[in-house]
Amino acid sequence: MKLNIAVLPGDGIGPEIMNQAVAVTQAICNKFGHELSYKTGIVGACAIDQTGDPYPAETHQLCMESDAVLFGAIGSPKYDNDPNAKVRPEQGLLRMRKQLGLYANIRPVTTFPSLIHKSPLRSELVEDADFMCIRELTGGLYFGKPQGRSEDGNTAYDTCIYTREEIERILHLAYKFAGQRKKKVTVVDKANVLATSRLWRQIAQEIAPQYPDIQTDYLFVDNAAMRIIQWPKSFDVLVTENLFGDILTDEASVITGSLGLLPSASIGLHTSLFEPIHGSYPQAAGKDIANPLAMILSAALMFEYGFNLMEEGALIREAVNASLEAGVVTEDIAEGGKAYKLSEVGAWIVNYINNK
Repeated sequence: MKLNIAVLPGDGIGPEIMNQAVAVTQAICNKFGHELSYKTGIVGACAIDQTGDPYPAETHQLCMESDAVLFGAIGSPKYDNDPNAKVRPEQGLLRMRKQLGLYANIRPVTTFPSLIHKSPLRSELVEDADFMCIRELTGGLYFGKPQGRSEDGNTAYDTCIYTREEIERILHLAYKFAGQRKKKVTVVDKANVLATSRLWRQIAQEIAPQYPDIQTDYLFVDNAAMRIIQWPKSFDVLVTENLFGDILTDEASVITGSLGLLPSASIGLHTSLFEPIHGSYPQAAGKDIANPLAMILSAALMFEYGFNLMEEGALIREAVNASLEAGVVTEDIAEGGKAYKLSEVGAWIVNYINNK
């Protein structure tokens, strides 16, 4: 198979972790006889610095012409620390999601046996935890209009809007994934307070009978946040709106022991995008110390969800697990033993793949 990929390293540690993900992708393609073709584009703060636009038209065209997008991270203190900045790196990410029709963010939350002791929760709570968060990406507060600040700067406002079409498509996707897993969907909303959440719950109740073999339950978002900490193993597929999903997925990621180990997939109408859930970590940029595993595991999701190449994705996961078991890890998860450089971890995983 020919894999035509857009590579968007982004800001901070993005270029460093992306180099390792591309190297792993090339190793897998060599192993399985695939032809890899990729081009690099700019997005985020680096794109603003070069063009004034966080998501240039050339980058969008590259994404549209590709079969999948590998995306690193965006963000820079230069913009984070300036509340009056008119153009921000995050605007590029939101626009990319909207223009590519990336309406669903898929975040698997799984534990690694060798890292359970690093979870802030007791091991018996998180051991064997395995659930999936599905977050709606193109609606809600992040995109609703009107949005802005008053002329005197003392009042700000955002608008939350959802349509039936947006809600139905994300719910059907959640049921699809649940049918391939443990057959349980948890719909998270705030229907006791918000009109948009009441629409979510109404539509979910209409759709649920179409999937009689799948259990459906409903949680208010504050209750869901509590239960993720108390009983993470009680979830299978959790589906929710944009803002709630943004918060809950970051909460869920921490229980596994490290933000640097969790990938995500954003799928929708055009080209799917695969990225780690962590940020750009500008303090570590250029130091060869960041953890590349989430970016590498995002490449595994790309093979699986983007190209339906399950064996290829499984080998990447095997290699990552082997590196963890062998203690070939970066300083964020090294304990007492040697802390490897980012590039050393990537090279170890490539070597593992080459020798399988």
